[in-house]
Amino acid sequence: MRILYAIQGTGNGHLTRAKEIIPILQQKGELDILVSGNENNLELGFEVKYKLKGLNFTFGKKGGIDYWTSFKKMNLARFYKEIKNVPVKEYDLVINDFEPVSAWAAKINNVNIVSLSHQNAVLDTASPKYGKYKFEKYILKYYAPSNTRFGFHFNNYSSAIFPPIIRKKIRNKKTSNKGHITVYLPSYNIDKIVKVLSKIPIIKWHIFSKEAKSLIFKKNITVYPINEFDFIESMASSAGVLCGAGFETPSEALFLKKKLMVIPMRNQYEQQCNAMALKEMGVTVTKKLNRKRILKIAKWIESDTVIAVNYPDTTEEILEAILLPYENQMILPTILS
Repeated sequence: MRILYAIQGTGNGHLTRAKEIIPILQQKGELDILVSGNENNLELGFEVKYKLKGLNFTFGKKGGIDYWTSFKKMNLARFYKEIKNVPVKEYDLVINDFEPVSAWAAKINNVNIVSLSHQNAVLDTASPKYGKYKFEKYILKYYAPSNTRFGFHFNNYSSAIFPPIIRKKIRNKKTSNKGHITVYLPSYNIDKIVKVLSKIPIIKWHIFSKEAKSLIFKKNITVYPINEFDFIESMASSAGVLCGAGFETPSEALFLKKKLMVIPMRNQYEQQCNAMALKEMGVTVTKKLNRKRILKIAKWIESDTVIAVNYPDTTEEILEAILLPYENQMILPTILS
């Protein structure tokens, strides 16, 4: 079976999940990989056959998506050309992680496509929702269309939702508590983060930022460039994690049994829904990072609340269940002939 695995390249979470999925798909058939977008800081580690521009969203500096910059960077003529040029008809199945080019190409050409992403779980009617009439909700729904959808979420809200895929580097990591807080807030300017967190000198802060090119030391703060090794080391040995309300980092923090505080990105429907789900679980949520939140952050530091979760390693079972109907479609004509 020929499989095209298409991955959204905006943000690190999709690539993190892909690193666990790709080796399994390589065992199931002839696999090619497509990545569109470039707002990430991770190397996939596998050969990418199709590297496309797609449709990017640009992070701002004050806690949200910069929609104006995102709009200016969008090139719909190029996007349409990419849709026309992706040879989806050469594949028996497209597995899509919120990637728009292959999704629209598969829809137009009537090619089998399965959407497998956290965004699907957010859209599921059973999962927590932020507001009823959000424009961003429709972006999630039509950005990468598919009639067959499965998702990942913090809880199994429905039969179409699976637990988070936790990378093996996290599953196999020994944890400790060296007293620091690991911080990852990619939608905030590093100066803004340092300005606020420096007001809380009772704790050491490990801040990870794409703006940093080398280590920066400021009293009780260490700023790290984004890299997988240091981030995992910091998180596994931390007293807690302060991050955006994305999906992968909060999931990994919960798995590592770290206390967690999240700040959802402004104007980002998915993260607002994630924050609601996490708050229902008992995770501390705050709307912004500013001086008014210093007291709340300090109280969270003094707390010892850890949320118990059960995230078993079921990645292979999930993929086998998803692939089975399409494998049967290929076997049946052979039997009949």
